[in-house]
Amino acid sequence: MRIGELAARAGTTTRTLRYYESRGLLPARRTGNGYRTYDESDLRLLRQIRTLQDFGFDLEETRPFVECLRAGHPEGDSCPASLAVYRRKLGELDSLIGELTTVRETVARQLARAELAAEARTPGGPEPQCELGGDPG
Repeated sequence: MRIGELAARAGTTTRTLRYYESRGLLPARRTGNGYRTYDESDLRLLRQIRTLQDFGFDLEETRPFVECLRAGHPEGDSCPASLAVYRRKLGELDSLIGELTTVRETVARQLARAELAAEARTPGGPEPQCELGGDPG
């Protein structure tokens, strides 16, 4: 298949495919007249790359998965290098979750403090106002 068909089937653009090719992630096979040509295995590589990127992996982190598929493995994550990337990514996510949990706890404490302060300032609600513009007393 040609580049436009592959892009359409993968849900991406030809520009993206050319970029992946320039990064060495997508093989650059050409016909006699210079057209790029692809097959189903290339579509599989693209789906692996796109899935990982949807999960927050950067393009370089997808390389071991692509190489695993190219080596003939049925899944891109069945090779030791892919598993190492998963482990590293989980460590990053755990760290981010920890940071977000700390921030959330801080914001919750600030909210509780602010709500208590607001209640102390206006225990019974706002001061009554005379609708006629005179002194309420």
